[in-house]
Amino acid sequence: MSTSQESPAGPRPMSLSPSRASDFMQCPLLYRFRVIDRLPEKPSAAATRGTLVHAVLERLFDAPAAERTPPKAKALVPGQWDRLLTARPELGELFTDDERGEQLARWLTEAESLVERWFSLEDPTRLEPAEREMFVETELESGLRLRGVIDRVDIAPTGEVRIVDYKTGKAPRPEYSEGALFQMTFYALVIWRLKKVVPSRLQLVYLGSGEVMTYDPVPADLERVERKLMALWEAIQRATETGDWRPRPTKLCGWCDHQAVCPEFGGTPPVYPLRVSPAPSSEDGQGRMGPDQV
Repeated sequence: MSTSQESPAGPRPMSLSPSRASDFMQCPLLYRFRVIDRLPEKPSAAATRGTLVHAVLERLFDAPAAERTPPKAKALVPGQWDRLLTARPELGELFTDDERGEQLARWLTEAESLVERWFSLEDPTRLEPAEREMFVETELESGLRLRGVIDRVDIAPTGEVRIVDYKTGKAPRPEYSEGALFQMTFYALVIWRLKKVVPSRLQLVYLGSGEVMTYDPVPADLERVERKLMALWEAIQRATETGDWRPRPTKLCGWCDHQAVCPEFGGTPPVYPLRVSPAPSSEDGQGRMGPDQV
């Protein structure tokens, strides 16, 4: 993998979010491409549909409780799509010129169906979220900064906190549920450190399959997540310092936008934009950096 001692210092990882943590666990080289190199990626119809549905469900709560109905929610779809296009004109390239109208109409109908299915899983007339699309950030005692955006936070009159996340895909099989809950326990840890309150419930709402997954964490769960994140961050720091970002081939490689620069597909990564240090010898101990060095 190409590195350069002469390259000027580039952007170094400064914090960790659930998506970037998942990137590194999936493939360290993918993390590098997204965080260090910041290589462009093509927008996908599925991911954009998820963004659109999230926007609709967020805006629906602007209406009085009695008006939060399926027709009202579906009526928000065209306007929210226009807002997305204004903010990100490149999304208009998702549909080919020859069949743009037909493809777009079908895609918007699919988004409406997902929005409508939500009403079979939750009753928005009985909900008054404390927060929607809530940006959260905290720094752990170790110095590691955690950040992210929570879809919805509900707070009961008695003070219990529920974190809710919308997923436009299908619920995973039980053997993969731990991975699905990683993002939620990440957010629960952040809320715990920020508010000194352990969320009483984590709730994943899968609109693709019409299922709801819940988990009630305890402090020991969140302490385990914190230890996992610290180990992950130390691995990211070592890779940042040495420039050694290993690809990890999986079935997900078929959907990766970076095959042209991935060694697993015969490509060559861009010149590493950060100065690198030699890998530590056995006499150097663990060779780990402190969080303030990243």
